[in-house]
Amino acid sequence: MSTVNLPGGRRLTLSTKSWDKPAGPPSGRIAYAAAHVVADPRAENAPGAPAVLDWDETLAFRRHLWSHGLGVAEAMDTAQRGMGLDYAATKELIKRSAAEAAAVGGKIVAGVATDQLAPGTATLSEIRAAYEQQLADVLAAKAAPVLMCSRHLAAAARDADDYLAVYRDLLEKSDKPVVLHWLGTAFDPALEGYWGSSDVDKATETVLELINSDPAKVDGIKVSLLDADHEIGLRRRLPAGVRLYTGDDFNYPQLIRGDEQGYSDALLGIFAAIAPAAAAAFAALDRGDLDEYDRIFAPTVPLSRHIFTRPTFYYKTGIVFLAWLAGHQNHFTMVGGLQSGRSVPHFATLIELADTAGLLPDPELAAHRANRFFEVMAG
Repeated sequence: MSTVNLPGGRRLTLSTKSWDKPAGPPSGRIAYAAAHVVADPRAENAPGAPAVLDWDETLAFRRHLWSHGLGVAEAMDTAQRGMGLDYAATKELIKRSAAEAAAVGGKIVAGVATDQLAPGTATLSEIRAAYEQQLADVLAAKAAPVLMCSRHLAAAARDADDYLAVYRDLLEKSDKPVVLHWLGTAFDPALEGYWGSSDVDKATETVLELINSDPAKVDGIKVSLLDADHEIGLRRRLPAGVRLYTGDDFNYPQLIRGDEQGYSDALLGIFAAIAPAAAAAFAALDRGDLDEYDRIFAPTVPLSRHIFTRPTFYYKTGIVFLAWLAGHQNHFTMVGGLQSGRSVPHFATLIELADTAGLLPDPELAAHRANRFFEVMAG
């Protein structure tokens, strides 16, 4: 049976939807899905414990993303950087995922941060050294680096010049063009004042100063501020050849679609959840069928807005719950115990929205798992 007994006595019969896999990556846009990690449910993946991953299912999920023509953004915040995934596991994840990408011809970028440092304060020299270590690890794995925002740098930097000094040093040391990363406080409150100011306009000037100082070293910048107007304004000011990778999980269809002055490429956590639909939408865009593009993406937006609702940093929980319902993993356990990050009513709504978007490929499996979950969690 494909009927879910939702909390409160409502019943939902899940629909069947199949998506064709594309012949390859989209031609008109670059699209990365920031992938989650699959915890080993038999391990001590409790809050504060070192992360233990199920490597087979973690890598299988990346093959799923590549099979739909998407690139993988590895070891980003979707993979619980700073929320359960320690650096020992992160380094191994990047190494294994990059090797898998090479084996299947998949596109991959990987996050460079400072999370091997202990939480709390650090000096700028320690922060620079931590960044450089992770940059070397990513380059050794033959992945393209994403210079992630650093909580340590946000705490230590006195002004915009400190950011520019650290980042310019990293650009100089990278033998590949990097993707810069601007994550807003909705995703991580500890990043308040990043780029030297809580005033977004002032911070934007610092970002542009950095990019303009050596644009050949910058592939693009991933922006996750959930502000479409700001993203478009920044996009129009970037030097030629530097991409804007939207990280806006609220407004991605319009930003990727673009306008007469340009468009955004994509590096999105929601693409991990909606990969089959995203691939179909990109195929429609490549054909010039904008109506079909809009039609496919439209029902994914309410789902994404729900998954990324405040507190936004718990969106990873919804991504993993949907991966379990869709059959991409055999359990709903997360590193750091983060499966407790959302409520039962949240999950009930998530199932309804995922069904509307056609993202439950096996309705009987999804209903079976959802019913077991609600029976235990809601009685």
